[in-house]
Amino acid sequence: MLRLEGYEVWAAHSADEGLTLAQAHRPHCIILDLRMPLTSGLQVLRALRAIPGLTQTPVAIVTGDYYLEDAHAAEIQALGAQLRFKPLWLEELVTLARDLLNVGLKP
Repeated sequence: MLRLEGYEVWAAHSADEGLTLAQAHRPHCIILDLRMPLTSGLQVLRALRAIPGLTQTPVAIVTGDYYLEDAHAAEIQALGAQLRFKPLWLEELVTLARDLLNVGLKP
């Protein structure tokens, strides 16, 4: 959907692939799912924040879970990521990407 809106997008099918793509392409923003096979978006966020050059990259974690442990929500916030809830309709996804990119442009 974001490609149709003119954004350059790299999609990963696993956390490891996503981290590899992030290191190779240094994206201007990242949108993660909280629930992934074998890991979680929170674990990926921790790994991203440990990679030089990606420590300040704007990130949003999306989830269909409407209950999130307070400690997890606090850690997501402390690591500088936004938390969004599914479903994200096209307009909401585009707005999220635009907002993340605007955050990345601020000094």
